[in-house]
Amino acid sequence: MVKDIILIGIPTSQALESLLFLIFLLAYLVTVLGNTLIITLILVDYRLHSPMYFFLSNPSFSEILTTTCAVPKMLAGFLSERNRISFSECFIQSYFYFLSGCTEFILFAVMSYDRYVAICSPLQYPTIMTSTLCVCLAILSWVGSFLLILPSTILKAGLPYCGPNEIDHFFCDSAPLLHLACADIRAIELLYFISSLVLLLSSLSLTVVSYAYIISTILKIPSGQGQRKAFATCASHFTVVSMGYGISIFVYVRPSQKSSLHLNKILFILSSVITPLLNPFIFSLRNETMKGALKDTLSKGQEFLKRMRSK
Repeated sequence: MVKDIILIGIPTSQALESLLFLIFLLAYLVTVLGNTLIITLILVDYRLHSPMYFFLSNPSFSEILTTTCAVPKMLAGFLSERNRISFSECFIQSYFYFLSGCTEFILFAVMSYDRYVAICSPLQYPTIMTSTLCVCLAILSWVGSFLLILPSTILKAGLPYCGPNEIDHFFCDSAPLLHLACADIRAIELLYFISSLVLLLSSLSLTVVSYAYIISTILKIPSGQGQRKAFATCASHFTVVSMGYGISIFVYVRPSQKSSLHLNKILFILSSVITPLLNPFIFSLRNETMKGALKDTLSKGQEFLKRMRSK
């Protein structure tokens, strides 16, 4: 029986591996620091104490969890000839990676509903989107994801794995891990397909319906400035949603993924490295309130350092 698993990653020259290590390390550090900065700003700045930014802090935390589950092990693979991971660590990595990913898609739908209420029913927004409702929706997003992926993970962990023990990937993705099992995996593949389909298409449907109402309401605004302001509040969310759904539907909503494992590695880099890297810039650079909070926080930090030096 398999006791540990070898992650192959990208077989290449040592010089190129060193370059890739530096690139992905820099991307990882920027991702973690950028998303941590967003969460910190939302906590400390009173202007960001609203449902919109509360929900934004949850995907930021999810992005940190997603990239932390996969990227450090990928970086270790660039520094060693054989990137080994224990069987238990492999399942833990896979579970938390998909937990954060599933939660993010549910949060996309929740955030689109928040924008729908804010734009289509602005007078009722404070009474509908109360702090209690926001906290409940965030908790339900995480708990719902936990329960959604738990059955397939339990079934996958109960399969016999008797070799080989190599995965042609950077991390313990569900498809290559399943194909190491010495058993019929068609039922589990079908379960993965159905759960992915239900999650992605249901949350996508809610998001599309919300944005259909949002766009319809914005187009009825008489002033062009009002339309631009309303579109600006949704542009960042819509950009991130488009990237997230596009990649995930292409990768996971298929009955069998064995024939495209190499393509999945490329898409994995997009979804686990590039997208989390871009999200802090998308949300901060396109949001005037966030930019104002960042400038004020930096100025306060500079004043604090000056006072410390003067002492």
